[in-house]
Formats: sequence, structure tokens, C-alpha cells
Amino acid sequence: MSQFDVTVIGSGPGGYVAAIRAAQLGFKTAIIEKYPTLGGTCLNVGCIPSKALLDSSEHFEKAKHEFADYGIIINEPKVDLAKMIERKNSVVEQTTKGINFLMDKNKITVFEGVGSFESATQIKVTKNDGSSETIDSKYTIIATGSKPSSLPFITLDKERIITSTEALNLKEIPKHLVVIGGGVIGLELGSVYLRLGSQVTVVEFMDKIIPGMDGALSKELQKVLRKQGMKFELSTAVSAVERNGDSVKVTAKNKKGEEVNFEGDYVLVSVGRRPYTDGLGLEKAGVELDERGRVKTNDHLQTNVSNIYAIGDVIKGTMLAHKAEEEGTLVAEILAGQKPHINYNLIPGVVYTWPEVAGVGKTEEQLKADGVDYKVGNFPMRALGRSRASGDTDGFVKIIADAKTDEVLGFHMIGARAADLVAEGVIAMEFRASAEDIARSSHAHPTYAEAVKEAALDATGKRSIHM
Repeated sequence: MSQFDVTVIGSGPGGYVAAIRAAQLGFKTAIIEKYPTLGGTCLNVGCIPSKALLDSSEHFEKAKHEFADYGIIINEPKVDLAKMIERKNSVVEQTTKGINFLMDKNKITVFEGVGSFESATQIKVTKNDGSSETIDSKYTIIATGSKPSSLPFITLDKERIITSTEALNLKEIPKHLVVIGGGVIGLELGSVYLRLGSQVTVVEFMDKIIPGMDGALSKELQKVLRKQGMKFELSTAVSAVERNGDSVKVTAKNKKGEEVNFEGDYVLVSVGRRPYTDGLGLEKAGVELDERGRVKTNDHLQTNVSNIYAIGDVIKGTMLAHKAEEEGTLVAEILAGQKPHINYNLIPGVVYTWPEVAGVGKTEEQLKADGVDYKVGNFPMRALGRSRASGDTDGFVKIIADAKTDEVLGFHMIGARAADLVAEGVIAMEFRASAEDIARSSHAHPTYAEAVKEAALDATGKRSIHM
């Protein structure tokens, strides 16, 4: 029987990072993955392929509607969806092969098959051909991620009533895509097909989109997406989804209690994700789940079984690849006797629409609920020379600071390259910087980042220069 110091079940961002860090720290490490390619949901059917399609559709949008304004005259552009999908698949293939390289480089043993516990220290790996082998591991890290959720009354046929996985491989551009759920995944994939020519209607149970983010971002993003042509039905509860040939009917009740119907040729069910523990055999190891099907862990991400840990989407917290990566590193370092930490308040959230949306730290709504005395600085992207030069004038930066100490408590942004610029907020809050610290830091001109400095100036005595 093969023996390992650390075995990771699942090769998504959390899993493969945990394995690499464990190997770097001198542990004999194995990783088990049920699919033929490494990388989990993120690399294969999540973050990476969706961004590839978002970029392709954004280029088409600019060519069709904006090139002429820049003095670029071309024939009417056409969409080759098959080519876009082919390029997306190529990006995925390159990225997953990169993980294979990293496994080899770090001398990590890769097992292809379903990993299930036989006991707290023994894991059975069942291959696709039915054969199996059992390995022994001193420590195990569960990193099996999540799967798309649905609603009890919806039958996903994966043809017309689809999840995000199928939305990445459509054979045609929908005429009318109805998106159930106004969260990150629904808005990103809705944006892809909106740009390619689909009518897109978002049906959301809550009274706002991206409900977990700062309310100002939600309001602005809805305004911008509506301007782009996306339609929204908020405070609307879906009660039935029925397919009839190539048509799908969505029945719902609006906030007035009235029945409303939406008919499209595709319905994307995007109501969140659920932790994936199927086939793990947790009962044989004695590992406990909570009431929501998540693996229970303590502050060190240790389960109730002392040598078994869990990270990422399969445990409590936000379902984000970079959160899982931080947790994978943390567990490996704890096993090595180090004392790492994660500040979960400083895990940024991003929506890759255009403009992008990003936030980290406390929202204004949270601070109000907690009774914190705070101040706010804002700066509009349209006031930047860089934004006018590129034509990306939608959005703003919002910095929230403690009213007494000036410590930055929240950083929220909608605008060009917000996904990259949110890192400035993360670093500032990690080092407990004040808004004044950001305001006194030189930001290159002309850049989108200048909006961060200006918002910090606005938060410290309304000193913004360019507003």
C-alpha cells in the first residue's frame, strides 16, 4: 500500500495549491482527482472558461458598437460561436496542462479516480474502469469543491434548462436567455450572450442584484447593464419552469403577488452552488457535516477527525477560488508547525462584467447594522483622463473609513480593471492603512488607479482634486 504524509482529494485551486505548498514544505504528497484533467470547476467549467468567453464577447461588442468612435472602420463583424468555444477550450487546456507541470515539478503523485475514505487514514481510489487501489495517508485535505444548485421544482435537462456548465458550450446564441438568479455567475454569463445578440432577462428573488456586495455597487451595476440592454425582474419568486420543444416558460410571482411569465429558448439556472461531498465516504472516516451539507471545521480548518482537514467550497464561507487557495496554504503550513492566518474579511469579491465590479472589507450596510461610525469617499470614473481616453467612464470608487481613526474599513469599486485594482484595497486593509495613507501615496497618471487616490482624498476632508 502506497503511503503519503498528505493526500488532497480534489484538484481545484484549493486542492492543487494545498498539494504544492505541502510538497514545498517537505511532505510526501498525493492528489486525487476524479476527472481526466486537473484544476477542478474553476479551471475546467468555471472561472477560466467564463473569462475567456467574456473577453471574446467583449471584443465583439467593441468591434460592433465602438470601433467607429475610435476611427476604426471595419465591415459588420459576425460571431463565430464555435470558434469562440474552441478558443475557450484551448485556454482551458493550456491552463490545466500547467497544473500537470506543477504536479511533476513538485513531485506530487497524481491519482485519477474517485477518492473515498475506508477509514480515517486509508483512502480508496476507484478508477473509471472499475479498478481500485487503496493508499495510506497520515493527513488528508478534503477539497472537493461545489456543484451548481437548482430549485426543487426545476428539472435540469442540460439542453434548454441549463446550468453554468452547459452555458459554456452552447451550439447557438440564444434568442432569449432567461437567467434565474442575479448573482455573479448569472450576470457574467448573461453578459456574454447579451453582447453576442441575445435578449437577456434576469429574474431575481431579492430586491437587488449581487446582493452580497455593497448596495451602491448593486445599484450602479444594474443601471449600467440595463443601459447595455439587460432586463431585470427583481423581488420575483420563480415557481415553475416548463419546457415545450425549443421553448421554455418560467412562471413567477412579482412583489405585488401577481403571476408573471417569461418565455425564452434557454433558461440558465444560476441560484448558487452547493458543497460536493458525494462518494467521499465521510461516514467511514467519521467526518461530520453541518445542516447545509458542508464539512464541519474549526478555526484551523480541522474536522472533528484530527488528521482530516477541509478547505474551499466544501466548508463554510464564500465560494471563491482565491479563498480556497488561501485555505490550502494555511492547512499545509499548520501541518508543518507554522502559524499562518487568514483574515476572511479581506477576501475580495469580483464580478467580471464590463465594467468590472469588486469589493473587499465591510459594506456600508454592514457598518450601519453594526453601529460603526464611518465616513465615505467617492470618486467617479468619468472624471479620469484615462477613463475618457479609453471610453470606460461608467462607475466609481468608494472608500469607507472609520470616522475617528481614519482606518480603511471597506473598498468598493465598479469600473475598468476593478478586478485588479481591488488588490490595492486588500493590501491597504491588511496593513491597517488609513484613507490618508492612500491619499498620500503617489498614483501614476493617467491611470484608472488615480480614482482610488481621489476617493481616499474625498474620504479625508473632501479634498478630491479632480471632482
